[in-house]
Amino acid sequence: MLEAVGTTLQETGDYNRDLFGQRWADTDRNGCDTRNDILDRDLVDKSYKPGTRDCVVLTGILHDAYSGQDIAFRRGDGTSELVQIDHIVPLAFAWRNGAAAWDDATRLAFANDPVNLLAVDGLANQEKSDLGPADWLPVNTAYRCDYALRWVDVLEHYPLTLPSADRSQLVAILRTC
Repeated sequence: MLEAVGTTLQETGDYNRDLFGQRWADTDRNGCDTRNDILDRDLVDKSYKPGTRDCVVLTGILHDAYSGQDIAFRRGDGTSELVQIDHIVPLAFAWRNGAAAWDDATRLAFANDPVNLLAVDGLANQEKSDLGPADWLPVNTAYRCDYALRWVDVLEHYPLTLPSADRSQLVAILRTC
């Protein structure tokens, strides 16, 4: 996948998160939204909101891949944002590199694809924003191989171009794995 790269961008219009469909849809139809599915997958020592069939995560501990730190998660105003769900390949990055041409169903699937999602430190997620690997990498160097592999995995499933600087960074990381 990394051989098929390009830097030519067609006129895509302005990125708009709403073009990726309902936020945290229940695309797998298990009765839980994607955000709670990812919290359930990525947190340990979890508790759930009663009456939600263990769907709504109330508390847990995140062993954060980006920082290497443990973060306590507690649902609520002022606390939920400490743990956020990151799109490994950011939505705006994808928009600029091919997603603008996708149909609505593909964009919805991409935005809710568990392969492209990871519960992470909220500050790291904000710092990463819509950057590719040439401009942002996890400070936890022990996670960088896994991070690069996740990028490649996502790129293998979705028709996106990869700017040469991002391709070079991924190749350099993967050579050390």
